Amino acid sequence: MDERFAPHNSHLEDADSFEFLDPNLRRLRGQPLVYHSPLLKSFPDIPGIYTVTGGRQVGKTTLLKQWMAQLLTDGAPPYSIFYLSGELIDDHHTLVRMITDLPKNSQSLTYLLVDEVTYIRQWDKGVKYLADAGLLDNIILLLTGSDMVIINEARMRFPGRRGQAETVDFHLYPLSFAETIQLKGILNDDQQQMLKTHPLQTSAEVMQLLFKGFEAYLMHGGFLTAMNDLAAHGSILPATIHTYSDWIRGDVLKRGRQEHYLHEVISAIIRRYCSQITWNNLLADMSIDHPKTVADYVQLLVSMDAAFIQSALQEDRLGAAPKKAKKLMFTDPFIFHALHAWVTTGRTNKNDIIQNTLDDPVLASRLVESCAVSHCRRFHPTYYIKARGEVDIACVEENRFWPIEVKWTTQLRPAELKQISKYPHGRIWSKNLTCGEIFGLPVIPLPLALYHIDGINDFSGSMV
Repeated sequence: MDERFAPHNSHLEDADSFEFLDPNLRRLRGQPLVYHSPLLKSFPDIPGIYTVTGGRQVGKTTLLKQWMAQLLTDGAPPYSIFYLSGELIDDHHTLVRMITDLPKNSQSLTYLLVDEVTYIRQWDKGVKYLADAGLLDNIILLLTGSDMVIINEARMRFPGRRGQAETVDFHLYPLSFAETIQLKGILNDDQQQMLKTHPLQTSAEVMQLLFKGFEAYLMHGGFLTAMNDLAAHGSILPATIHTYSDWIRGDVLKRGRQEHYLHEVISAIIRRYCSQITWNNLLADMSIDHPKTVADYVQLLVSMDAAFIQSALQEDRLGAAPKKAKKLMFTDPFIFHALHAWVTTGRTNKNDIIQNTLDDPVLASRLVESCAVSHCRRFHPTYYIKARGEVDIACVEENRFWPIEVKWTTQLRPAELKQISKYPHGRIWSKNLTCGEIFGLPVIPLPLALYHIDGINDFSGSMV
């Protein structure tokens, strides 16, 4: 094996010490909070071509290393596992040569992990060649990438070559609110069980803990590095904030785009955060001349899983209304803070920028809304409703939609609830510490709702 990959394949020299020698796992051992993704239990055990997508710095590399450690613990021979970084491989010719030259045991499966494969020019041609030549017949090839568009297009070029597993594509999200609560051990087992089985009977003590946990989540989001900074230092280190924004900028520049245009687009998104926009009105304060240029930069952020577009719902089709305005949001609170800190001029302390956002009632409520939307869209097609009034979220499930209004306030004004009140099955997620009702609609504490976000139908129905 190429010696450049040796630090990430230390198990080939000493399998028993892999968790101590590997650079990613060694750093992980020193962190206050160590997370094991449920994906580790879902990864394949039969030959095939598999993908893991997810944004930058979300933990894909660490996930691969944890899987390698798990495979070794489960008895996989050390020389059946190989890790390659796409950042060190120039093109598909090099990829084919490296994979062909790897030692393989015909008596056991080979696990080949290629991290950030989209850095390799025409990588899909190399994988297709290897598959067609029968060189992957006894190999589990797991590819990761941060560019969802490229990797999704490439998936379409492997028909009949992916293998027999039921699931071949995986997505790694930042940690959800519920996952952070569990990781931090904020609730004990009895409290978690009560929340799971009797959410309406949530005690005041547990509700306070959920709200406190959500306040922290609005700072660090689902990014473990930011979470560990807060746990170890009481604040998010400037280096952590810079690291994320630098990755975004670097990836944009690698795609031949201009940094000052990116700066303008991100600034415009933040100014109009969670507001209805068109590409034309987003141009208002920019030097960019054409709406297509704005759309291209936004789509680039979407492909990097840094942002998403929330379309209006066409109720009769239960799909996107193409001619209505859209909303733009970042996929996680920490992404918002990192990019907000980058576009903010002056020498303001980065943590002060975060705190100022959370202290601003308007910005904070928009951040909360985007957090709720991003959670919903992990499990359901998610839109907003634009009629005479507006409803923040419409989750589509079981051939119907569930309208949800997010009100990050304890004072619910009837005039602001006119649209949601038109839907008998609507829900209101609020800053209130207790469950209640208004206009016959259930009012649910937002952190409690997010804790149960994987079951909009069942959970919301239990609030009636």
